[in-house]
Amino acid sequence: MAALHSPDPQAALDATFMALADPTRRAILAMLLEDDMAVTDVAAPFAMSLAAISKHLGILAGAGLISQEKRGRVKWCKLEPDALRAASVWMQAFGQFEPLNLDAFERFLESDLACDLPAD
Repeated sequence: MAALHSPDPQAALDATFMALADPTRRAILAMLLEDDMAVTDVAAPFAMSLAAISKHLGILAGAGLISQEKRGRVKWCKLEPDALRAASVWMQAFGQFEPLNLDAFERFLESDLACDLPAD
């Protein structure tokens, strides 16, 4: 019997973030939040070819963010929300730090730099 290999979690996380890096793919995921959609319906709002949309869908499916199923002659896309869990957990780890107050940081830099400047 062949040994079962679990997918590399780092590779899966990389694939998720790579898929999310593109605005078209993020828009597709937002559309699929509402309901499953046929590929042609997914493509309708975009000013690109069906082949280009199919490539985007392939990347999303490869990352496990969507699944595709053929029903009759129509290929349907379904959001797989659990696939975002690892990315969400990874990002939440950064929530342990205090949010940076940029205004206070800017004031600190201005006062610190003012002290270091030679007097005229």
